[in-house]
Amino acid sequence: MFKRKEKTMDLLQVMPRGAAVIINKLESRGHGAYVVGGCVRDALTGGAPNDWDICTSAIPEEIIDCFGERYVIKTGIKHGTVTVKAEDGLYEVTTFRIDGVYKDGRRPESVEFVSDIRTDLSRRDFTVNAMAYNAREGIVDPFGGREDLANGIIRCVGSPERRFGEDALRILRALRFASVLGFEIERGTAEAVHALKHLLEHIAKERIRDELLKLCSGKNAYAVLWEYRDVITAIIPELAPCIGFEQHNRYHCYDVYCHIIHAVANYRGGDDAVAAALLLHDIEKPACFVLGPDGVGHCSGHAEKSSQTARAVYTRLRFSRSLKESAAELIKYHDAIIEPNKKSVRKWMRKLGEKQFMRLIDMKRADMFAQADIENAKRSAFLDELRDTAKRVIATGECYTLRQLALKGGDIKRLGVRETEIGEILGQALDAVIDEKVPNEKLALIEYLRRTGII
Repeated sequence: MFKRKEKTMDLLQVMPRGAAVIINKLESRGHGAYVVGGCVRDALTGGAPNDWDICTSAIPEEIIDCFGERYVIKTGIKHGTVTVKAEDGLYEVTTFRIDGVYKDGRRPESVEFVSDIRTDLSRRDFTVNAMAYNAREGIVDPFGGREDLANGIIRCVGSPERRFGEDALRILRALRFASVLGFEIERGTAEAVHALKHLLEHIAKERIRDELLKLCSGKNAYAVLWEYRDVITAIIPELAPCIGFEQHNRYHCYDVYCHIIHAVANYRGGDDAVAAALLLHDIEKPACFVLGPDGVGHCSGHAEKSSQTARAVYTRLRFSRSLKESAAELIKYHDAIIEPNKKSVRKWMRKLGEKQFMRLIDMKRADMFAQADIENAKRSAFLDELRDTAKRVIATGECYTLRQLALKGGDIKRLGVRETEIGEILGQALDAVIDEKVPNEKLALIEYLRRTGII
């Protein structure tokens, strides 16, 4: 098997000062203490850990005694976790433990504190997350996490059935790590993922949402979304008809599901709205499909219908209102034809806003490169021109928002217009400026509104 080159480094050099100070102080009191989990994994792969979690043989009361009440937040005493304030930030410090029964599929009903780091590591989800480190002992790795990291393997610690039974979200975490790290899931773990996917129905939707979005942003997203399509459709059954659905169109070399996941994999911008939109952008193509007499498939109206279905899926998965509406809007307009001239671009930025318009260009590009290569270079250049035009409109301060309009609500009110009509009139004035019917000047706008009978 191909071995990945471990980016060896002195973890002590990359560990934040606050974490080192906490570990040293706990050790000075006779307690074992280590950084643990994802920070060790990320440091060994040359990444930049976001969180440096610490585990220790000290029980919460001993941690509080060590640092003082003033510097400790009692965040999760029941499960042995407190947060210690250091000069450079906050650190979660958790007592070595083993977990009791998981009744809610998320957290154990009880925990039992233990004195050995290896026992604590045995309860963790995957071998690559079951490593600890301190300067005195180096890396503690009782389950072969370092080797799995080198080989690009996601493997459960112990029994996969037990690990997934404790918290079924680990099924999606396995997929997410495989996607983000570019790893493969070990056979026994993969078999359990497929067999136990039904357990995900008991998991809070917002937890599923978060893992799904992270999965879609990974460098191995296509392979994971394809190999584990049964898991994805367990979460989003509306995608199931897309699998194997041929499009019968020269512009499409993939079935609908393969096209969708290629589009997801093509996007690397890190914007959740674009990723969420791409995942569902053609979800209603099978329902809209019509095969013409010439043998060519057409899916008229699929963008609008897919947007409606996507909005329902996003609601079910507890997306925030803003993310749901942004993603659904992108789907609605992903097939829209936008000319790369200033007037057209101003109209679309008026409709969508600057940020959303740029998202739409990103989405169109990812969608295009998931199709057959028919003039893709030309189509890509067209999108570049569209973006460049938008940048010029923004840079030169051309008017496409009410905020930029020279005419304000107060100006309209002083002309004797009822307040209930002001918003609509300002909108008409803005449209006239965008259409180049009148310059963006207050007096010219007032004259235009009078001349056209709007006021």
